[in-house]
Amino acid sequence: MTTDELSLVFGALADPTRRAILERLARGDATVNQLAEPFAMSQQAISKHIKVLEKAQLVRRTRAAQARPCALDAVRLDSAAGWIAEHRRIWADRYDRLDEHIARLRTKESA
Repeated sequence: MTTDELSLVFGALADPTRRAILERLARGDATVNQLAEPFAMSQQAISKHIKVLEKAQLVRRTRAAQARPCALDAVRLDSAAGWIAEHRRIWADRYDRLDEHIARLRTKESA
């Protein structure tokens, strides 16, 4: 995943409404009306959130007769989680080396 794609994913995930929409879609496909139900906002506002999620390729719209339900597309979430895991390993390694360095310094001080 490129940096720009990753930025789109993290930007989309930065909003609590969009995260709630993704949580709902994790339970199954839903129409815009169904996604709008729990929120105190217009269908148009929910549609804008969905467009952000679509641009980040976290949501795709399917066609079922006249309806166009939204579906979760978790591939980008998996890629973002992989990026986070890799950087978590890098930072954990750095903290481990820092802990070792501090322990050596303390050993020298007490000697």
